[in-house]
Amino acid sequence: MVSGFEFKKEYNFDDLVRIVAVLRGEGGCPWDAVQTHLTIKKDLIEETYEVIEAINRDDKVLLCEELGDLMLQVVFHSQIETEANCFGISEICDGICKKLIERHPHVFGEVNVSGVDDVLTNWDDIKRRTKNQKTTTQAMQAVPRELPALMRSTKIQKKAAKAGFDWNEVSGALDKLEEEIAELREAISQQDDAASFDELGDVLFSAVNVSRFIDVDAEEALTASTDKFFSRFSIVEQLAEKRGIDMKATSLEELDKLWDEAKKC
Repeated sequence: MVSGFEFKKEYNFDDLVRIVAVLRGEGGCPWDAVQTHLTIKKDLIEETYEVIEAINRDDKVLLCEELGDLMLQVVFHSQIETEANCFGISEICDGICKKLIERHPHVFGEVNVSGVDDVLTNWDDIKRRTKNQKTTTQAMQAVPRELPALMRSTKIQKKAAKAGFDWNEVSGALDKLEEEIAELREAISQQDDAASFDELGDVLFSAVNVSRFIDVDAEEALTASTDKFFSRFSIVEQLAEKRGIDMKATSLEELDKLWDEAKKC
């Protein structure tokens, strides 16, 4: 046991910071001690999605636990920099507090807003000013390439729209989607792998553009469609098993009939 460590009935944030420091310190955990930002970066992503899962399930107990796991990742990364004498948890908290105060002048200052739209406009304007983003291109460059592709494309498109580079209505976005699908068909028919890769990306990008116009989150829409496919395929597989049908040896026409049955369930 680490010298001087005391067990408590209830712990707080300061205890978490201290525990992580102990784990990485002399006499602590060998695994924790050798971790770097790079070796644990995927854990940060995983814990974030587990928080999202808890929210989607409306499971408060699980959400409390997963938020703790996510907080651990922040503290762990902070501890690595503390050991390098670069910054620590205090600097992180100071930075985010100052950012929140600065970007909410309607709460902590004298700015008046008429609603949510004004709040978002002020937020973007302040963000661009503080980050010295003088052009839309610079604002786009600030969107992390590591974001999920659908989310990143949505953010990029929204910034372009604010600069006036956008369709007047959804029909323009739909026409562009149909145009890109036609180009994808042509690339596939020509067996041009490079062009097919390029055109498929354009189709997806155009589909995101449509989702933005109809105010549908592309990530959530695709997740819902994937869930729907999974559910229906599961029913198809069950029907095939009950009727002694070998799916691999059955025609697509017959499988489509099972699919139509599944859609009615």
